[in-house]
Amino acid sequence: MLEHLNRKIAITGVPMNLGADRLGVDLGPTAIRYAGVRKRLENIGYKIEDKGDIPVVRPGSASSEGTSLKYLDEIARVSTALCDTVSGIVAGGAMPLVLGGDHSIAIGTLAGLMQHKKKLGVIWFDAHGDINTEDTSPTGNIHGMPVAVAMGMGHEKLTSIGGTENKLDPSRFVLVGSRDLDAGERRILKELGISVFSMHEIDRWGMPKVMEEAIRIASEGADGVHISFDMDAMDPFHAVGTGTRVLGGMSYRESHLALEMIAEAGIATSVEFVEVNPLLDNKNETAETAVALMGSLLGEWLK
Repeated sequence: MLEHLNRKIAITGVPMNLGADRLGVDLGPTAIRYAGVRKRLENIGYKIEDKGDIPVVRPGSASSEGTSLKYLDEIARVSTALCDTVSGIVAGGAMPLVLGGDHSIAIGTLAGLMQHKKKLGVIWFDAHGDINTEDTSPTGNIHGMPVAVAMGMGHEKLTSIGGTENKLDPSRFVLVGSRDLDAGERRILKELGISVFSMHEIDRWGMPKVMEEAIRIASEGADGVHISFDMDAMDPFHAVGTGTRVLGGMSYRESHLALEMIAEAGIATSVEFVEVNPLLDNKNETAETAVALMGSLLGEWLK
């Protein structure tokens, strides 16, 4: 384990499928635990506390009055609970490790982190932009909106979580591995000047150069850096058990190298892995890959 990484990790699971409106991803935290995340991180040298899962209730209807957003009220409730949990973990001096669940859970994770990290940097590994709003979303699925919410765009029930004054600075946000962006997302990303390293840049420049830039952008002037890893950032060949698969993603070794470089830089202060869906998986291989990636991010290869 690298000496500059926090030795205390607190795990929180969020069995959320409402943001994706797809059954199975709610089993992600259980699958990741079954794949041995606690033992793996303890073997590296971390002290682990597992805080269990935040309860999620599936309403009888996806619709909420006055909005096209699906399951808005329950997602807002769970996000608020996660915000409080993550804030408490940081206040207690541990590193939060949040296990999803779909990527809508990042609304609560980021809100909780920004209670303490006012200049938070983020490296977001994802095939998608996750920066839709109600106006641009083709589906109304909130798992495509957490970045927009963190930057203060979207429904008030979501943007108010953790306080309206705590918002993510677009200049410290980096998207890595994208290859499936909606038209509205492209416009928003350009308007905000957000750094995007798509698969084109990874293919053309190589992962080392991409990550050197991503680390520099996210960490410059930051008081913490959050790593959010959606398993669909990887090519489906390496991560079949995820719900929104897009061909042409990051390879197994590219993914490990990216996270090893973050570990070596010593910038990660919080971690999130999402969109593991065991119902779509082959013998829990995607959850096992997620655990292996966590090992790389947390310094396993240099322990």
